[in-house]
Amino acid sequence: MRLISYHLGDGRPRCGRWEGEAVLELEGGIRAVLAGDPAQAVVVAERAFAEVTLLPAVPDPGKIACIGRNYREHAEEQNVEAPARPLVFSKFATALVAHTEPIVLSPLTEEPDWEAELAVVIGRRCKDVAAGDALSVVGGYTIMNDVSARDLQRSDGQWTRAKGLDTFAPLGPSVVTADEIPDPHALQVRCFVSGELMQDAGTGLMIHRVPELISYLSAAFTLEPGDLIATGTPAGVGAFRDPPRFLRPGDRVRIEISGLGTLENPVVAG
Repeated sequence: MRLISYHLGDGRPRCGRWEGEAVLELEGGIRAVLAGDPAQAVVVAERAFAEVTLLPAVPDPGKIACIGRNYREHAEEQNVEAPARPLVFSKFATALVAHTEPIVLSPLTEEPDWEAELAVVIGRRCKDVAAGDALSVVGGYTIMNDVSARDLQRSDGQWTRAKGLDTFAPLGPSVVTADEIPDPHALQVRCFVSGELMQDAGTGLMIHRVPELISYLSAAFTLEPGDLIATGTPAGVGAFRDPPRFLRPGDRVRIEISGLGTLENPVVAG
């Protein structure tokens, strides 16, 4: 099942099942739908997909937890050690934009970069989850572009500003419910920038896998429905290419993850 968040011109977030050219509007927002049984959610209206304006797949997550250097080849392209434990940072909900919305380049950075990532969407409130039980709390999966200001990353000594700039977290287009993704480590991640293939790797190459990440994070803080875990990016980002390649106005970033669809965003000047 594909769940989308959208509005009808009024800005009010709604949740619906996306079925081809139709959207079945459901009672409650996407966090409430995920917390229950999406298959049993009450349908309150049917609309044409062309009538809706997409929002970020989860427009109001309580947390956006992200994992750095979670693919060994990505650590190697930076010439750093792969972390023995998950390297955790966060992004802000104000960074979220929907599929087709622009990534607006901030004047604070000259080195904006792309990072294609599988994002886990939590479906059940949980704390101290054992790794063996962790997939049971997953509501679904979506695509995130963890846009990163590399110069801020270096100069600040930590990653909050570099990762949290407005529009630096495209998310979507939908949440595919967990029952349709039996193995999150059997997906292919591809990222194109203005038509050029930049990243192409399987999620099976993650160092710290989804159950371990959920267990590790939930030991520190309670996870709630709609919380996001961005699981890291494979090799092929712009900063470590020769020569480096950064996002510029006029670029388009397209991320494809098998089973989840395509997230595409234009890049514009701020």
